[in-house]
Amino acid sequence: MPDALSTGTSALLAFQRALSTVSHNVANIETAGYSRQRVELETQNPAYVGVGYIGGGTRVSGIHRVVDELANARLIDSGGELARLQQLSTLSNRVDKLMSDTATGVSGLWSGFFDAVSALSANAAAPAERQNVLGQANALATRFQQLQGQFDTMSSEVDAGLAAGAQEINRLAEEIARLNGRIGSAAGAAPDLLDRRDQLVAELVGYTGGSARQQDGGAVNVFTAGGQALVVGTQASRLGTVADPYRPGRVQLALESQGQSVRLDERAIGGRLGGLLEFRSQVLDPTQAELGRIAVSLASRFNAGHAAGVDQYGQPGGAFFSIPAPRVAGHAGNAGDAALGATIGDLGALDGRDLLLQWRDGAWTASRADTGQSVPLTGSGTADDPLRVGGVELVVSGAPAEGDRFLLQPTAQAAGGLAVAISDPARIAAASPVRAQAALDNLGTGIAGALGVTDASHPALRTPATIEFIDADHYTIDGEGPFPYTAGEAIEANGWSLVLDGAPAAGDRFEIQPTGAGSSDNGNAALLAGLDDARVLDGGHLSLNGAISGLTTSVGSAARHAGYAAEAQAALHAQAQSARDSVSGVNLDEEAANMLRLQQAYQAAAQIISTADTLFQSVLGAVRR
Repeated sequence: MPDALSTGTSALLAFQRALSTVSHNVANIETAGYSRQRVELETQNPAYVGVGYIGGGTRVSGIHRVVDELANARLIDSGGELARLQQLSTLSNRVDKLMSDTATGVSGLWSGFFDAVSALSANAAAPAERQNVLGQANALATRFQQLQGQFDTMSSEVDAGLAAGAQEINRLAEEIARLNGRIGSAAGAAPDLLDRRDQLVAELVGYTGGSARQQDGGAVNVFTAGGQALVVGTQASRLGTVADPYRPGRVQLALESQGQSVRLDERAIGGRLGGLLEFRSQVLDPTQAELGRIAVSLASRFNAGHAAGVDQYGQPGGAFFSIPAPRVAGHAGNAGDAALGATIGDLGALDGRDLLLQWRDGAWTASRADTGQSVPLTGSGTADDPLRVGGVELVVSGAPAEGDRFLLQPTAQAAGGLAVAISDPARIAAASPVRAQAALDNLGTGIAGALGVTDASHPALRTPATIEFIDADHYTIDGEGPFPYTAGEAIEANGWSLVLDGAPAAGDRFEIQPTGAGSSDNGNAALLAGLDDARVLDGGHLSLNGAISGLTTSVGSAARHAGYAAEAQAALHAQAQSARDSVSGVNLDEEAANMLRLQQAYQAAAQIISTADTLFQSVLGAVRR
C-alpha cells in the first residue's frame, strides 16, 4: 500500500507539472519568439522485493524547449537580410516618386522652359514671350532647388536613423550580454530565458545583419555582417556615430571596443542600418550627383549659347543661369595647408562621380570614392597647367603634406545652387550678334543665307566687315585676299560663318554688321531652343533630354530592383518562419489533445491514491477489531 501511494503521488506531481507546461504553451501562443516546451518524464528507481523489482513511479527529468537550432539560425539570417532590403526599398521608392511624379519631377518644367524659348524664337521682340522665358526658367531652377532640398532632408533622415539605430543596438547588445551571464550553461538554463535571448539576437541582427554563434559554455556571440563582434560572452561592444572626415554634417558608424573607436565600412553592416547606408551611397548620392550634372550642363551650355547672342540693348548676352563651382573638401586629418579650387573644364568628360585626390610621393593621384578604382589624372596643379580629372580642372594653392586627401564632388550639390542670373526680360540675348546684308546694286543672284557664330569670344566678332567678289570664284574681306570661293561653302572670318545662296557675280558686296539695339532678330533664340537635344554629355553621345530621361529611368529601375529583392526575401523569410514554427510553434490542437490526455492521466493517478487510501483504511479497520 505505501508503494501504491508513493507511485500515485509521483504520477500526480508529474502530470500536474506537465499540465502546467501545456498551460504555459497555450498562454504564450502569441508571444514573439516563444518555443513550445515539453516535459520529459522518466521512471523512478525500482525497489527489489526478493522476487523481483517493483517500479517506484515516475518523475520529471526536465522541461525542455522544442527547437531546431539550424531553423533558428536560418530565420535570424533571413530576418537581417529582409530588414536591409525593406529599408532600401522604402527609401528608394521615395526618391523614385520624387523624380517620376509630374508634380515633383523636373521633366515637365524642363519641357516648359524649352517650349518657352522656342516660342520666343518665333517672336523675339514680344515682351510677353520674353517674360514667359524668365518665368519658366525660374520655375525650373526652383524645381531643381526643391529636389535638392528633399534629398538633403532624406540625407538628414539617414543620419538620424543611424544614430537612433546605434542606440538600440547598444541596448540589445547589453541585454544579450547580461542574459549570457544569467543563462550560463544552456543545458540547465530556463527555457524562457533562452527564448528571450534568441528574440533579442534576432532583433539585433535585424539592425546590423550578421550572425550569432553559440560558444562553449552556452553563451551566444553576435557579429555584424562584416565580422565585427557586437557581443562576446558577457561583454558588449558599443556602436556610435562619428562625423564624416570630409563632410562634418554627415555621420558614419564607428565601433567602440576596449577604448578604441573604429570606423565601420558600409559593407560591414547589414540589416536596417545597412539598408540606410546602401541607400545613401547607391541611390541617394548618385541621384544627387546626376541631377547636379544635368543642372551644370544646362547652365554651362545655355550660358555659352546665350553669350553668343545680343540682347535688346544691343549688348552681348551675359550669364543666363548661375551655378556653383565643384566642391572640394579636405580630410579632417590633413597636415598640410593646401587648398584646391575647382572649375568645370570639359563638360563631355564630366560624369559627376565623387573622387578622392591624394598627395603621395610628390604627385597627385585620383580614385573613385565609392569603389577605390584609379582614375586618370593629368596636370601639375598650377594655373597654367591645372589638374584635370573627370572633366574638372583644379588649381592647387598652398603646400600639401604626404598623404593629404581631398574629396572632389563635381556636381553633388549643384542642383540646389542653380538660379536665374537675370531679371530684365530685355537682357535675354535672342538676336544673333551680327547680321549680313547684300548690297542693293549687286548683279549676281547671291543672297545672304545662314549666318552663324563660330567663336562668340572673338574680339572682332562685331566689327563691321565687307565681303567683295572679284569674280565668281574669288572674294576679299575688307580688302584682304583674294580667297577662293566654292558655291555652298561657308565664308568664315572674325568668329562668324556665312553661307550664300545663289551665285554671286564680280563686284557683288555683302556687308557684315553688328546687330543693334531693339532688334527683332531671332537667330540666337532658335539656337537656344535646340540646346536640350544637343549631345554634349558622355563624350558627345548623350543629350540633356536623354540625361533627364536616363536619370528618371535609373532611379525607377533601382527602386523596382530593391522592391523585387525585398519581395523575394520576404517569401524566403516566411519559409524560414514556417520551418521554425513547424518545430517550435505552439499548435492549439496538439496542446488540447495533450491537455485532455494529461487530465485523464492526472485523474487516474488521483484514483490510485484514492484506492491506496481505501486499502489502508481497510487494514486499519481490521486492526481495530
